[in-house]
Amino acid sequence: MSDPQRREFLVAAAGIASLATMSAQPAVAGDPSFMNNVPDPALSGKDLPAFKFALEKSEGKVIGSSYGKEATVTQLPISKGIAGVSMRIEPGAMRELHWHATAAEWAFVIEGRVRTTVIGPSGFAETNDFDPGDVWYFPRGHGHMLQCLGDKPCHFILIFDNGYFSEFGTFSITDWVGHTPRPLLAKTFGLPEAAFEAFPKEEVYFARGKLPPAEPSVPLQGWKLPPETHKYRLLAQPPYSTYQGGSEWRVDSSRFPIAKTITGVVLDLDPGALRTLHWHPNADEWQYVVEGTVSVSMFGSHGRYRIEQLDRGDVGYIPQGYGHSIENVGEKTARILIGLNAGIYESIDLSQWIAGNPADVLATNFGQPPELFARFPNHDVFVADRIGPGK
Repeated sequence: MSDPQRREFLVAAAGIASLATMSAQPAVAGDPSFMNNVPDPALSGKDLPAFKFALEKSEGKVIGSSYGKEATVTQLPISKGIAGVSMRIEPGAMRELHWHATAAEWAFVIEGRVRTTVIGPSGFAETNDFDPGDVWYFPRGHGHMLQCLGDKPCHFILIFDNGYFSEFGTFSITDWVGHTPRPLLAKTFGLPEAAFEAFPKEEVYFARGKLPPAEPSVPLQGWKLPPETHKYRLLAQPPYSTYQGGSEWRVDSSRFPIAKTITGVVLDLDPGALRTLHWHPNADEWQYVVEGTVSVSMFGSHGRYRIEQLDRGDVGYIPQGYGHSIENVGEKTARILIGLNAGIYESIDLSQWIAGNPADVLATNFGQPPELFARFPNHDVFVADRIGPGK
């Protein structure tokens, strides 16, 4: 074999080996490199798609006075990275013992009181009581239940780190036990088969019974607490930042260590105030309007721009890396709950980007005199009030 032939053979062999390695390690939808390298058909068209869904106006699943309403890729096709659920539970009812095979769960309590229990793979279990403004996080696959406390209904918003998740496709304990042969149940629990005769045969979803006791009951195994708590008192903390025009509460894994895949933000905007133009380099953004009316803009490159108005109970969604803003266009304070599918909060603001460059660079980029940029803010403007940022 001549030297040129040998070189050609080695190049071809290297190519085959590279392909074999790629075949042995196929990209999957949960692999960030896969998601970042494959264009999303929903976002590659001439115009940006709708990124709003009227969650609270949807039908959902209703049992008695309890309901669950969801926003997944089925209802909002753009929302591939995050799904959300609005859930209301009546007194004496609970969202039965269940787990989610495909997503972690982050929650924010809007009204009423909630008790949860959660168990992890090492048998550690925790029971917590939540008030309005509190947050919980359950890692993917961890079993849990959600129970209304007291004689008033509770309402909370659930955020999941997978847009293909469905609340109505979770794994519920009554569904599992009801469809398992009784000999298997008898052998698992050391009880006669007759002990399971009166158990539900189908999924209960919302179980209803007596009001729970004021204090949590001791688990059958006794207390076996996990090393990291699942509870964080978000609104009981001072705001992360306060601005002329609003306030922000923020919690990511640096403050709530167990929440490794979801960051939560509560943003209050005064009338006319603006969460300024920015993007998130590491996460998608899911928005739920708790109070007020906001205008959300989204920029998607190549001249594509879209604005949606979100009212109370509506959901908005911004894909990772897309420029956006949130403006309070109502006459009262707006409160927006924001979830991001990353454990660490990152954002780059347009004002920060401008301030990070010298005037001569900006002058060349925009074809404007350098003196103009001396009038721009020399710092990040996270929130601007109705008359704009101060110096």
